[in-house]
Amino acid sequence: MGQILGVGCTHGPHLKLSDETMANIYFRYNLHSDKTAAHWKDPANWPAQLRAEWADDEGVSAARRHREELVRGFRAARQAIDDFKPDFVLIYGDDQYENFREDLLPPFCLYAFDEFDLRSPRAGQGGLSTRLGLPLTPIDLAPMQPTVRGSKHIGTYLTNELIGRGFDMACSWKLHHMANLGHAFTGTLDYLDWDRQGFPYPVVPFHVSCYGEDLRVPTPEADDATGRIMEGVAIRPPVSPPPARCYDVGKAVADAIEASAYRAVVIGSSSWSHASLTDMHGYMWGDVDSDREHFEQLKAGQLRDWRELDPEQIRRSGQHEMRNWICLAGSVEGRTPEVLAYSESYVFNSSKCVALFPD
Repeated sequence: MGQILGVGCTHGPHLKLSDETMANIYFRYNLHSDKTAAHWKDPANWPAQLRAEWADDEGVSAARRHREELVRGFRAARQAIDDFKPDFVLIYGDDQYENFREDLLPPFCLYAFDEFDLRSPRAGQGGLSTRLGLPLTPIDLAPMQPTVRGSKHIGTYLTNELIGRGFDMACSWKLHHMANLGHAFTGTLDYLDWDRQGFPYPVVPFHVSCYGEDLRVPTPEADDATGRIMEGVAIRPPVSPPPARCYDVGKAVADAIEASAYRAVVIGSSSWSHASLTDMHGYMWGDVDSDREHFEQLKAGQLRDWRELDPEQIRRSGQHEMRNWICLAGSVEGRTPEVLAYSESYVFNSSKCVALFPD
């Protein structure tokens, strides 16, 4: 009989950035953008909590608290993983036009091979920093290990089990457009190995098409989408799987593991409402009120309620990536979590949570 330890966490890049530059993704960028309406730039129109977070040091003190709270949670989660001694770690994560592009856009896909490259540019080295025109200065962390073990056998086993349970599951035995995993997976491992002990457990990445029609696929008619969703797109990518399907596939994953002899850690990795994914506050801050509602449901163990969430409301609230947590909710059905860390934020693009779901 297999066993599961559940972990919910974030992979957002903010934790690795200096206190002074953490707000550059994307609050400070949109605060000074010509595309942002003057109404949203005026602190008089900001919620009191946002003004307190920004304070008179433009979020520097808040950045330090944000990192400290979440790193504390990740350290506790890592200790729980080590104590559990898993045979493998499955991660529900999103792919943001990284390894999945125009040639393949599945709702779900398991990566199944025996080693993954984790090497990628550190925060601030080109890429997003160049597009923003703002510095993204990394804090002093040792590099991650260059590779992590995977498991072609386990990934394929889970694919077979899910297909047998009625899910049309995609499976990939190679990466497509990058040499390394997408940042949802590398970021999760980065934070779970914050103290650089090494991560010795085989990883099975489970791709979820969280962004769906808002995936940033380059298109000639779209405006620059930095720090906001694509606008003016004639033909959008296929939609994301609905919450009920995410929950049910997560439950099927748990059933398959419990029918095996494996001990598995199952992780749902994402921040919650992203300012960069909703225009409800001019892309300045996310739907923090909705995040609070989900946090209360989480603490109460009412995770099956997430199965019934409205896909359009998820999209309006910029909670696209919560599908990773909804998959996790299906995998840990009936459990009440232990919240290890929660940092509500208006300035740092999203509220972030670390939670443990013991058996």
